Amino acid sequence: MLRAKQLWQVAVPVLACLGACVLLAQTSLAPVLVRVEIVSPQPAKKGAPPRDPADASNIVIWLSPLGAGSANSPSSSSYTPHITQINKSFDPHVLVIQVGTPVQFPNKDPFLHNVFSLFDGKRFDLGFYEAGSSKTVHFDRPGVSYLFCNIHPEMSGAVVAVDTPYFGISDRNGRVSIANVPDGRYQLNVWYERSLPEDLKSAGRVVTISDSARSPDAVRVTENPNFSLEHKNKYGQDYVPPASSNPVYHP
Repeated sequence: MLRAKQLWQVAVPVLACLGACVLLAQTSLAPVLVRVEIVSPQPAKKGAPPRDPADASNIVIWLSPLGAGSANSPSSSSYTPHITQINKSFDPHVLVIQVGTPVQFPNKDPFLHNVFSLFDGKRFDLGFYEAGSSKTVHFDRPGVSYLFCNIHPEMSGAVVAVDTPYFGISDRNGRVSIANVPDGRYQLNVWYERSLPEDLKSAGRVVTISDSARSPDAVRVTENPNFSLEHKNKYGQDYVPPASSNPVYHP
């Protein structure tokens, strides 16, 4: 009995050390660095929303593991991301999350908002809510949820929910950093608001990540010259123009 107790006393710190070594190995992985480039094959149509040609931000990249034993582990982060409604806009304009993540939608404008999404990803309607309040949406399925406000037609955004913990979003220079990616083969996926689905699909490819290969070749994303931010309200109708602040009085 004593011998078993002594063995257990030795085994506990050894197991703890092994666990710490595994955790250290996971956290010491160099990030996967991806560079994205935007290709504009044609001039934008007249009236299309302008894009700064030097700005390659808001392009989402995610890596889906391939092969046996490639189950996607859920994120352990306790942080709840948020998209703030401020100055009649969504901030950030694009958010990428793992499926199952709740997102907060605080209203920091001094007036009502009504956030809704009726396409592809998570369908929801938060109704009217006042300044200083916040509502939460649980994104429980993969896909792109386009965000709009039923009061302000100029507001738009997107939540991209992916079924992998390995994802990132490009900065202004088109750089994407993805942390804690183990060695292996992955399907590289791309999403960009200003691209067509078929162009995004062709931009994806299979990549192999290893200690010596953590920077895949640049990803080229084709911009849709006919891209438009115009949309209907949640009833499928045109937005009602705001009342004039300078009414005309007739004698």
